[in-house]
Amino acid sequence: MTQTDAPSDSHAPARLPAYVVVMLGVVMTLGALFLMHEFNGVVAPVFMALNLVIAAYPIHRWLVGKGTPPWLAACVMAVAVIVILLAAVAALVWSVSSLVSELPKYSTQYLDIYHNAAAFLGRFNININNIGFSDVFNVINPSTITGAITTLLSSASSILGVIAVILASLIFLAMDAPSMHRRVRIATVVQPHLGQALDDFTTNVRKYWIVTTVFGLIIAILDGVTLWILGVPLPLVWAVLSFITNYIPTVGFFIGLAPPALLALFVSGWKIALVVVIVYCVLNFVVQTIIQPRVAGESVGLSVTVSFVSLLLWGFVLGPLGTLLALPMTLLLKALLVDADPKARWVKALIDADPGDALKSDESAA
Repeated sequence: MTQTDAPSDSHAPARLPAYVVVMLGVVMTLGALFLMHEFNGVVAPVFMALNLVIAAYPIHRWLVGKGTPPWLAACVMAVAVIVILLAAVAALVWSVSSLVSELPKYSTQYLDIYHNAAAFLGRFNININNIGFSDVFNVINPSTITGAITTLLSSASSILGVIAVILASLIFLAMDAPSMHRRVRIATVVQPHLGQALDDFTTNVRKYWIVTTVFGLIIAILDGVTLWILGVPLPLVWAVLSFITNYIPTVGFFIGLAPPALLALFVSGWKIALVVVIVYCVLNFVVQTIIQPRVAGESVGLSVTVSFVSLLLWGFVLGPLGTLLALPMTLLLKALLVDADPKARWVKALIDADPGDALKSDESAA
């Protein structure tokens, strides 16, 4: 028995130790992230265009169902996406330029706040210069903020370059849209798990963008009405900014809150500014933390920690556009590395918002 078994053992493929496999995986992952970081000027816009096409693909499917030629349906879909994209860019430029023109008007109020803070701390024998507040005052004031924003806007050539890559990618992706369904169907036949994972990815990404857009619009309207009632200048501008920054997980809330809170502080004092902060926090908690997850269901399906870490990671790897694409990019990696591999389903229990989904997936696979 042992003599006959020995040759079969000698022909068995040698396996690498587990720690070697882990180290190779880490090195390859870091290498891939490094390459994506080096070419983020191409990777991020192309993936953004892919997300837009995925979100707008129901337009193509509906038009084809109504008898429209596939090529014409693809053209209509591409034009609709381009119009929406340009409108979003124009709205963002308008809100930022409004902030630049509005802030310098409140330099006097900012000086009054500084002197009042110095007098208040002086009652407790605290020198404002000794605690470094004067340095903060010199760095953070309406003039320096306006200068920083103006400098950022001066780099419009790079922003236009990103938009150009997105538009070009949209055109080519729209040309492939008529055959996209057939490609995914063939992939599902050859690799059932991979095809199903990609199909789930497109569905989840589409739900993510739609749900985020709808609830962002709701929050923007509520924020704008609140600011108008409180008498904060430019409530429509800050409502638009709140809508746009809603697409940036976690950090976007603070970006949308800062300008109206500052203006409320300059115009009406700290009490109204505090009301603005409280209203924004309450609306964000009720709508985005309680209501939106219930409506969205499994549109994202990632835990809060994973969502926040993905924001930091993809923001560093892909640049500013990576903050918008953090969750979709994480969903893509999850589809390719976890959902497509039955042996990796245990990872779902670690990263999903609902660990029970991993058990359901295993049961359905079985």
